[in-house]
Amino acid sequence: MKLRNLLFAPGDSQRKRDKALASDADAVVLDLEDAVGPEKKDAARAELAALLPGRERREVVVRVNARGTDWYLRDLASIVPGAPMAVMLPKCTGAGDIAALDHHLEALEVAAGLEPGRIGVLALVTETAASLHGLDYRGAPARLRGLCFGAEDLSSDLGIPARDASGRYPAPVHQARAALLLAAAAAGLPALDTPFPDPRNAEGLALEAAAAAADGFSGKLCIHPAQIGPVAQAFTPDAARLDWARKVEAAFRAAPEAGVISLDGRMIERLHLRLAQRLLALAG
Repeated sequence: MKLRNLLFAPGDSQRKRDKALASDADAVVLDLEDAVGPEKKDAARAELAALLPGRERREVVVRVNARGTDWYLRDLASIVPGAPMAVMLPKCTGAGDIAALDHHLEALEVAAGLEPGRIGVLALVTETAASLHGLDYRGAPARLRGLCFGAEDLSSDLGIPARDASGRYPAPVHQARAALLLAAAAAGLPALDTPFPDPRNAEGLALEAAAAAADGFSGKLCIHPAQIGPVAQAFTPDAARLDWARKVEAAFRAAPEAGVISLDGRMIERLHLRLAQRLLALAG
């Protein structure tokens, strides 16, 4: 699952859905949660249930409503037969929510004649202050494919702006961002950065995406088609880095028992092999 840039589109807007599905984004997130008002959720759910089967584009994620809402199970029951690539779970409070979603998906997959485990899960795990106490996803079900950072919902829960006038996160949001990166690394999962809120600010987006890539995020959520290209560029290693990664991988393949090797006059350890493999995975 390539996850450099995921473009959101409201589930109840055919125009925006079509535009997103025709884009170059690695995946499209069709939203049944925040982008759809309560009075339109039933209609949006029905539209996605009709859209998903037989679609040309396979890289489709559906953001369902949060577990505990009246819409959650109805969302799952409607979209699972269409076999989206993944379900995005908002307001995730911990591994228990993932375990419950895994059970629900498995039952619905079997009922729909799908292979159990086919549909992946992406989880928004920092949208509430309470969720920060459950950031341990080690041993989570295998269908969990990534952890997503949500700055705007968290800042709303805290009652503070998500960014100051210079674009920097306030201390608790910054701490949550770092905690998510550590949680994702511990669980062996990619971390996806929060959307950049201003589609008109190309310079700000480029700076934030580059910083996210440098900090260890694997990709970034997008809210406008104009963000797709800059985000893809930020999360695609340059030619020199890829050349280094291929050399490291080849060197350890030639010496599978070695713990340390010499490459271009420098000592390379197996930790560098893990980094090389990560870079090659980012490049697809």
